[in-house]
Amino acid sequence: MGGDEQSDYFTIFSMPARLVIDLPALEKSFYALSRRLHPDRFAARPADEQAAALAESSRLNDAYRTLKDPIARTAYLLKLEGVEMEEQSSSATAAARATGSSKKQIVPEDLLEEAFELNMQLEEMRMAKQMGEDDPQLRKDLLAAKSSFDAKMAAAQAELEALWTRWDAALDADDATAKAAARDAMVALLNRRSYLRNLVRDVNDALEA
Repeated sequence: MGGDEQSDYFTIFSMPARLVIDLPALEKSFYALSRRLHPDRFAARPADEQAAALAESSRLNDAYRTLKDPIARTAYLLKLEGVEMEEQSSSATAAARATGSSKKQIVPEDLLEEAFELNMQLEEMRMAKQMGEDDPQLRKDLLAAKSSFDAKMAAAQAELEALWTRWDAALDADDATAKAAARDAMVALLNRRSYLRNLVRDVNDALEA
């Protein structure tokens, strides 16, 4: 592992930039590199070398966490391809909090009606709680909605993982058209999954408040 800060996460582990990866090989490489960067190995070295090793170790940890997680790995590879998932990014969240505005969200068309109904139910739940009341049927309806969104989120991830093979094959074939189609489909699925996750979070917040 070199000290090149510009190396992408796949290069750090000497892996091709693919979405279907060898997870055991990734883990083995991570632990081998971690041992090389262990602080004990640099205890007697100059302060600048210790600092450089610490920074490299931190980047190694970030790379490992990103590549071993299927969603983070997909978003990272898309970022390498020039696609920034801004609607879901931490910077977008921070900016929304700083300005007091709502973070931009892409609402999948087929979820518009369900999302509208859910927001009405959430508002009813908030009003009931403000009055010190509890509505068992409304609570049951919200739990049913949460279950439905959880299932849709799992389905979106399954579809996303099915696209990995398409993306890798298009990359190997250097098929720009197939790559673009797979990329756009993955972006749509990541947005869908993120929106569903936010709906589930809103339900959990309402039920636990």
